[in-house]
Amino acid sequence: MSFSVVSFDSLSDRLIAMDFTAANHELTDEVINDMSLFSHYVEHSLSISHARYGIGGYNEHRTVYSRSSVFDDTLEPRRLHLGLDIWGKSGTPVFAIADGIVHSFAFNNRSGDYGATIIVKHEIEGSILHSLYGHLSLKDLQGLRVDEHISKGQLIAHFGEPSENGNWPPHLHLQLIKDMGIWEGDYPGVCKFSEREQWLLNSPDPLPYTGLKSSEFPLHLPYGE
Repeated sequence: MSFSVVSFDSLSDRLIAMDFTAANHELTDEVINDMSLFSHYVEHSLSISHARYGIGGYNEHRTVYSRSSVFDDTLEPRRLHLGLDIWGKSGTPVFAIADGIVHSFAFNNRSGDYGATIIVKHEIEGSILHSLYGHLSLKDLQGLRVDEHISKGQLIAHFGEPSENGNWPPHLHLQLIKDMGIWEGDYPGVCKFSEREQWLLNSPDPLPYTGLKSSEFPLHLPYGE
């Protein structure tokens, strides 16, 4: 089995693309505002497709953020997703995408936020790049140290339960960040649509770093839409 950010065997496992835009009419306000219904939607989508994971969301203009005041703004709410989501079962192992050191970590404990979060700093081809792993299990922060060495493929975390992952169905939010600025243990994963260009420049597409291939998706990913 080749490396990937989550356990995945391309010979036996399956991925499906998941759409969280307004084009997905199954995601009604009733569903996204009820954790039981929202979790059932994700679990059912995976089950009927015989998929191990649902994946997508980078550069996706999403409706689901209306469920949390975290993304509100008096002038323009934040709705453009800057990371890649991998939806699956709680407890799913998460592996580091590259060698690096722990930059920071935190428990962002607001409904709709990341919950348990780890950020790793990498030097790749002479350039600094950070990987943010959000919606993790709280136990993954125990014993973690800033500047601790991390190896590519090292087990660093697990998908968290809703009670510890910001009140979301279990999944991994993976985001790349070139310049962290003053942020520690946190970094915006959603931006205003009107500011998308500047935010996307600092958070490139994580898919090439995951070990997962777009050719493994049976559906078109809504990148750029």
